[in-house]
Amino acid sequence: KIYLDTSVINYLDAPHMPQQMQDTLALWDILSEGERFEVVISEIVEQELDACPADKFEILAEKMSRISYTVVAQTEESTRLADHYIEFGVSSAKNRNDLLHIAHACVVGCKLIFSWNFKHFVNYKTMDRVNAVNLVQGYDPVRIATPSMIMGEINDER
Repeated sequence: KIYLDTSVINYLDAPHMPQQMQDTLALWDILSEGERFEVVISEIVEQELDACPADKFEILAEKMSRISYTVVAQTEESTRLADHYIEFGVSSAKNRNDLLHIAHACVVGCKLIFSWNFKHFVNYKTMDRVNAVNLVQGYDPVRIATPSMIMGEINDER
């Protein structure tokens, strides 16, 4: 079970970052097969995508239609977990939506979060602190990675 952060979906159309776009499209090809992963996004992802310019939104919506995914709603449990992340210094309250992405993924049992957000997601500080909080709060550890970081593993398993 994997969670897609909005940044990954945005990189489906990112000609200014050709390598990241290529790696994201390669991940999309695997996800569109629908056999290996259960894909999860949250209502926050939908809200953030809705804020895209219309031309980009159309491109992303078409690409989203190629995969199966579940949209999870914000719950008291995910809100509480995000609050714990803030309390224990994963990130500040101003980055609450980023922490809610992580909390949604952990609450529904995702093993992997895909993101291109190095500042708030894909870094050792965030991963270590998220997993420390998860351990204390009774949630499983989660891996946070870019599509580039994990594509070798995925291709080796094919």
